[in-house]
Amino acid sequence: MADEVVIERLRLKIPNAHIFKLPPKPSAGGWRGGEWRDKIWQGSLKVVERNDNTAVLFVDAQEEKNIFAVCPINHQLDDRANNGGNGVDRCIDSSRYFVLRIQNAQGRHMFIGLAFNERNDAFDFNTALEDSRREKVAEKKAAAAPLGNNRVNSVDYKMKEGEKIKVSIGIGSSSGGGGGNGGG
Repeated sequence: MADEVVIERLRLKIPNAHIFKLPPKPSAGGWRGGEWRDKIWQGSLKVVERNDNTAVLFVDAQEEKNIFAVCPINHQLDDRANNGGNGVDRCIDSSRYFVLRIQNAQGRHMFIGLAFNERNDAFDFNTALEDSRREKVAEKKAAAAPLGNNRVNSVDYKMKEGEKIKVSIGIGSSSGGGGGNGGG
């Protein structure tokens, strides 16, 4: 029996991400990144797809085989325009802060805080997750579509028996290449 081929696609790599231990969740509103003080890790973040699964990996910046944490992404595969409930939530006070639901191999989970130094990194992170979700929705629609509907009405562009094409190429015309027959 042959081993199953696993295709891994790297959607995004950000070399500098910060992980925080979260304080108790506020009762109203949402998480506030400005209140996080207890930084527990710093390293690289990767958004990867392995076959049908998407995950956010936190890896050691020097030794990428050392994985600190994994956040599996559970995309909402309906036509909703958001990615809510996927394991990543935004903070209400800054676009650079997120709360992630990480999970170990036994299925136990906890919530951690993620911070980026730059807004561009946070934007790229959001975009990578949304692009992944959109592609999964498109793949689901394509798989559900009947095979007969994928055919486009075909038009026969073959030349008929005895049909001729006449091509005129204007070589050596008097108006071309004179070098400056311009007005002014």
